[in-house]
Amino acid sequence: MTEQLSDILEKHVACGTAPGIVGVDGAPDGSIEVVAAGDLAPDAIVRIQSMTKPILAVATLRLVEHGRLGLDDPVDRWLPELADRSVLRAPDAPLDDVVPAESPITARHLLTNMSGYGTILTPSPLQEAMAANGTEAGPWPVALGAKEWLDALARLPLAFQPGSGWRYHHSFGILGILLSRVVGGSLEDHLRRDLFEPLGMVDTGYTVPVAQAHRLPAAYRHGASGALELVDPAGSGFEVAPAPFDLSHSELVSTASDYAAFARMLAAGGVHEGRMVLAPEWLEQLRTDQVPDAAKTDDSFFPGFWEGTGWGFGGAVVTRGEHVGRYGWSGGLGTDFFIDRDRAFRVVLAQVEIGDAVMGLFDDVQ
Repeated sequence: MTEQLSDILEKHVACGTAPGIVGVDGAPDGSIEVVAAGDLAPDAIVRIQSMTKPILAVATLRLVEHGRLGLDDPVDRWLPELADRSVLRAPDAPLDDVVPAESPITARHLLTNMSGYGTILTPSPLQEAMAANGTEAGPWPVALGAKEWLDALARLPLAFQPGSGWRYHHSFGILGILLSRVVGGSLEDHLRRDLFEPLGMVDTGYTVPVAQAHRLPAAYRHGASGALELVDPAGSGFEVAPAPFDLSHSELVSTASDYAAFARMLAAGGVHEGRMVLAPEWLEQLRTDQVPDAAKTDDSFFPGFWEGTGWGFGGAVVTRGEHVGRYGWSGGLGTDFFIDRDRAFRVVLAQVEIGDAVMGLFDDVQ
């Protein structure tokens, strides 16, 4: 299997998908092999962006398991900014055409992207307002600190009643802030103690230490001509410590071996080196489609997403076809992972904004 993955990565480097790609093959017996193509080092610390979401999901479920948070607890107990929400009468309505929220936002709503907040893909007053106040999602780093970002988001109405619709991304920024308040301190410190150190994820965090900045590669996008254009230089920029502000709502950096340790734990039924990290009942919920059909609307995400795909807690679930039960997710700068029911998994890390070429890489790997 590894030789096949290596061939795929070499092909995509040769055709210009990315200047370098690192991949991991995890076998059902738990063995792992890391392969690299091009100029991306196997130990590169990369911007994993939305592959942060499954990590936050596991961290949340561990707090639930330990009785510190309930899946259906109103989050305004810890996030008073989100109490007494107003909801647009329709997602494209004027911002003052609202009704009261019928129920509070819960942790379950955040894990399933059904809080009422999220990326708005169709033109509307809400889309314009999010762009204007710094809460619009995109491939660039967050522009506001966690508290400022939450305050700005809280000044806007929800696109729909909590639990009745699906929009991507923002629920997990809110979730990160929620976790920081539940644990009463730094989210990064909590993740390090609770997950990263036990799993041996020594290079995963919200920033890269200055002493390791040389391991942070450049990031690229494909320009109009198809050629790669520099987005972020190597070894510097937003991701290098110290953080400019509280990053609880932001996204992690990691390495192939670190993320493979996380994926292997999930593939092994929530167990790492004989220690239960996530109990089977929570892992099963993580990997089960949690979104009702009524919420899988055409305007909720990119065209065709819901055809044979659902959303569990923090990642997508294949709901039909050859790979039914497969769980995983991607990051906007060319990272991807999936875990199959037979315990095999793959991780692929590049640093190129998702577009046709990168999606072609993901298709080949999957």
